[in-house]
Amino acid sequence: MFDFDILPDSDQGGRGERRRAAPFGRLALIGNALPRKCGLATYTSHVADALRDLYPDMTVDHYAMDDSTGVFYSGSIRTIDAENIDDYQGTAERIEASGADAIWLQHEFGIFGGTAGSHILELVGATDLPLILTLHTVLEEPDDGQEVVLKRLVARADRVIVMSSTGAEILKRRYGVSAERLRIIPHGVPDRPLCDPDCLKAKFGWAGRKVLMTFGLLAPSKGIRHMIEAMPAIVSEHPEALYEVVGATHPNLVRNQGERHRRMLMDLARELGVEEHVRFLDRFVEQEELLDMLQAADIYVTPYLNMEQVTSGTLSYAFAVGKPIIATPYVHAREILGDGQGILVPPTDSSALACAALDLLNDDALRSRIGRAAYEDGRAMLWPNVVEQSLAQLPTRPRLVASHSPAPHPSTLPLDAIERMSDAVGMIQHAVYRVPDRNHGYCIDDNARALMTMVRRGDDRRAAELASTYAAFIQHGWNPAEGRFRNFMAYDRRWLEDCGSEDSNGRTIWALGMTATRSPWPGLREWSSRLFDETAPIAADFTALRARAFAALGGYERLSRRGNHEVARSLLRAAAEHLLESHSQYARDDWNWFEPSLAYDNARLPEALIRAGQALDDRSMVQLGLATLEWLRARQSSPRGMFRPVGCKSFGRPYAAPLAFDQQPLEATATVDAAAAAFQVTGDSKWRQMAQDAFAWFFGSNDAAMPMANASDGSCFDGLMATGINRNQGAESILSLHLAAQSVREIFRDGKASGQERPSDAEARSLAAS
Repeated sequence: MFDFDILPDSDQGGRGERRRAAPFGRLALIGNALPRKCGLATYTSHVADALRDLYPDMTVDHYAMDDSTGVFYSGSIRTIDAENIDDYQGTAERIEASGADAIWLQHEFGIFGGTAGSHILELVGATDLPLILTLHTVLEEPDDGQEVVLKRLVARADRVIVMSSTGAEILKRRYGVSAERLRIIPHGVPDRPLCDPDCLKAKFGWAGRKVLMTFGLLAPSKGIRHMIEAMPAIVSEHPEALYEVVGATHPNLVRNQGERHRRMLMDLARELGVEEHVRFLDRFVEQEELLDMLQAADIYVTPYLNMEQVTSGTLSYAFAVGKPIIATPYVHAREILGDGQGILVPPTDSSALACAALDLLNDDALRSRIGRAAYEDGRAMLWPNVVEQSLAQLPTRPRLVASHSPAPHPSTLPLDAIERMSDAVGMIQHAVYRVPDRNHGYCIDDNARALMTMVRRGDDRRAAELASTYAAFIQHGWNPAEGRFRNFMAYDRRWLEDCGSEDSNGRTIWALGMTATRSPWPGLREWSSRLFDETAPIAADFTALRARAFAALGGYERLSRRGNHEVARSLLRAAAEHLLESHSQYARDDWNWFEPSLAYDNARLPEALIRAGQALDDRSMVQLGLATLEWLRARQSSPRGMFRPVGCKSFGRPYAAPLAFDQQPLEATATVDAAAAAFQVTGDSKWRQMAQDAFAWFFGSNDAAMPMANASDGSCFDGLMATGINRNQGAESILSLHLAAQSVREIFRDGKASGQERPSDAEARSLAAS
């Protein structure tokens, strides 16, 4: 028997006994929820209950991840479909619309959809509300995706909470979390009195037994087999000993292996002759029953095998009700049991487990002393204390900032990366990292972009050589028999199609129009003028909006040199009429756009309408182009005010706010060009700022605060994903960087277009880098 009587309920934070002024009027709590059978569901539900008890004037909206396993939640729980990325965006909108003042996110790997749980980044990235982040797992050796997701979450969070000092040290060292934003707050526990185990044993059929207990979802990592192997030695001295293993098998294990692990443990107990001393309770136990069982047990055992485990809810519960605990030295156990509140034994060591158990079973006073010490320390872990500390005194809001690497003056970008991706045929489409991938050959799209880049670069000898190569590719791509340009060519110079896409044909016409107007080399102007005149009429048959827009931009270039060029004028008028018709069909009060969804190269549509209105002297076209570009600008801005291009995952989502990822350089360049067109026709500095913001995306002013471009060689990565940068450097991305840089340069060097004096080179460099 223990040498204490039942103690009364503590007055230090019992439910219903403390009230505080609410730090927020409304809080969105995101995690899991009961009746889902997992530790995070229990934790999040208890947080919700504690918040409502402690802050009765605060509204708590509980959002639970739904893994489609058929769990039915109460009407007060709002669910998020874990695998549906749209649901994360929709939840962010619901949270904003609810009037919530902050978000408290319970994070655990494995409950959110996407690679490494990256879908949650869509939710927290779609709102600028203060974010409190509780990390239930902090990995010392994450995989690449896990590291990126966690770094983005902690960069976004106003407060980061962990449950151990070891976890805090990992966050500081590996993830760069400042001490100002970091809090170590223990796992919450309910308030129970300290009592004699024998008073409750009859309830579970344990009367007359010395009970050792392990609780939690059954899995090999729990180390239970080693405790079973210790039982023969324990039973030899204490025939009344019982090892109670409480909990259902982990759902993931059941899915993959069924109950094989549980059967193995039962067979082991039988082989060792202790089957009467090892009992399995195969079900999920609700909290109140669990607490009763913990109080009725004599010793709690956690023989875990993962020494990096930074938190254990079952360990916290056993500690808080005053159990003598035997544990392997995983992180959480070392931190709360290291001062004599328990016994630590090496992992997988059955002999050490048996010795520790016998030391406790043979000494009632020792069990009592260790249990009382644990109980007293556990008072600080009561739920009201945990939630109060978690929400108290949030620090100054953090902001993502641009990389310290400044965006260079665009004229200084070297041709190294373009030359690396080019050969005697043309520019190769794709790369594996920075190495050209010959498996994918060439396309006319990239060679058209490359030709535009060279002619805009100016009278440069190397640019002239490259321009001739790209022009030759385009010339060879024209298929007069079909009246279309081909697009894809294999590395062995075989064309893979007779007709390319409308987009590739429209972009090629655009390149020809620009070359005919801007080429510093007369021979190239003569060639492109002839081929433009021959091929541009095919655009009259295009049905795709972007293909018409690309061709129209080529027509605008041609008209800027020859104002009476009827083919060019017809391209512009046909494209504008198509855009106006589409806008009339799809626009509505909250959707000022030409299509029911956003896709790629979005800003090219208002750019084409602005240029058409400019060339045709139609103010209404210009006004609609500016209005739709302003609408797009709002949707390409993050809640924190940075440029955020529409991600590829947004494509095909009718009348929906864009998703953040995967961001492509192509979108930044289209935005720079459209803003440049708007600035040219209006002189309004907001459009110049829009171009600067989009250009700064290349150099770190983005959701990851990481540069996409390298000014030293003129290279650019292929995309910004939820799980990090796509580190391939394909032709489209490299050329997007160069074309954007040239447009920014023109904005600050073309005094005629702005109606202002031309800025000095120093001023242009400063403005381009800002």
